[in-house]
Amino acid sequence: MSAHRLLNPRIIALAIILLIGIFLRLPPELFQPNTGALQALESLHPRPDDQKGGYDERLYEAYAKAIGTNGLTSYPDIVRAYIEKQKTLPGSILPPLRFLYIFFAYLYHALFSTPERTALHYLSSIFSMLTLLLSAVFTSRLGRSSYTIGVTALMAGAPTQLHMSQHGLIDGFFTFWAMLALWSLWETLRSPRDWRWLTLYVFALCACVITKENAFFVWVAFIGIIAANRWLAFGVVTRETIIATVLGPLLGVAILLILAGGVGSLIETYALSVSKNYTLDYAIQTGDGPWYRYLVDLLLVSPVVLLLAIGAVFTIRREQKVEWFFALFIAISYLIMCNIKYGMNLRYANMWDLPLRVLAFSQLLSLSRLFPRAQNWLIVGATSVLCLIEFHQYIVLAVNFPLYELATQYLMYALKILKFSPQLHP
Repeated sequence: MSAHRLLNPRIIALAIILLIGIFLRLPPELFQPNTGALQALESLHPRPDDQKGGYDERLYEAYAKAIGTNGLTSYPDIVRAYIEKQKTLPGSILPPLRFLYIFFAYLYHALFSTPERTALHYLSSIFSMLTLLLSAVFTSRLGRSSYTIGVTALMAGAPTQLHMSQHGLIDGFFTFWAMLALWSLWETLRSPRDWRWLTLYVFALCACVITKENAFFVWVAFIGIIAANRWLAFGVVTRETIIATVLGPLLGVAILLILAGGVGSLIETYALSVSKNYTLDYAIQTGDGPWYRYLVDLLLVSPVVLLLAIGAVFTIRREQKVEWFFALFIAISYLIMCNIKYGMNLRYANMWDLPLRVLAFSQLLSLSRLFPRAQNWLIVGATSVLCLIEFHQYIVLAVNFPLYELATQYLMYALKILKFSPQLHP
């Protein structure tokens, strides 16, 4: 890039936004007094109040340690040990087939000699940063210059994005792969038969499958987008696009079959995980609710963003391809996710953060057009205020309160809507 291009105010603004977003996502271990490499900046970094972690993190840690002790070739034994243990338990525990997150934690531990739990935290932090960078790149490819800065700014301080970056949980890690797949689908539709986008699309879908079973929701949403292309014309659906949409998940399933040691072990693992979840007291208490449960939770965490996004959906026009693309992704995946018994949690909706903020920023632009003479100042001011509101929500929820699980009752207690203290950890 030329020096003139680098000094462009838009490039400078985007760089500042990315730097702030990356700083907020740095793991709290870096700011520990006496031991952290960035301890001098401790007062500037919003340290999450919860430092204990939860049962999920301990399981991921145990699986990563098992790889280090017995080697990757022993993974079928790890799966078999899970099956035997799960049979004796009254409720469900996380299966080891969330492989990619566990394996990356093991690699980080092996490369940098950090404890496995710390490796999980660093991994969540790094992939939250990558999601932020991906948001900037994705929006820059939408053909609307203002979206790059506006949406990236909203993502930089998104409460659930920041929360996932500070804990060893898989949902932020999964969000990166889901958004990478969504971006590559967009590019594949816009540039049919370009093998580079098709390869990235297959790779991202495969990564989703070997990361988390929620990949099914993403895949169904992609099928819906491809089907809707006939009427909304996002681009061109080719035979190669259909093949890639099927091939990516099939490769993921093939990898899981090898890791599980066969079809029987793979099916038994998922069957036990799902069936035992129906009897887990914690899941019954925190994962149930009506179909609009996610709307309630999103309204508690990011009220203005949600209302703006809903406004965009109700005013969307046929020619607004970008808005339709993201709205369909949310709507189709929402339709499935809100019908999972005892399986609703705002953590699983982390992949909606970017689509919601694209819709919210689109609505801000629409509202600013009512005042054409001051449109630019209005959109800058409104976006800045919205970013401050979002960051304040994170401070209230996770810095002033020991929030770990994003269940409704905990969010309401953190916001002082409820006056009794729920049990914070399963």
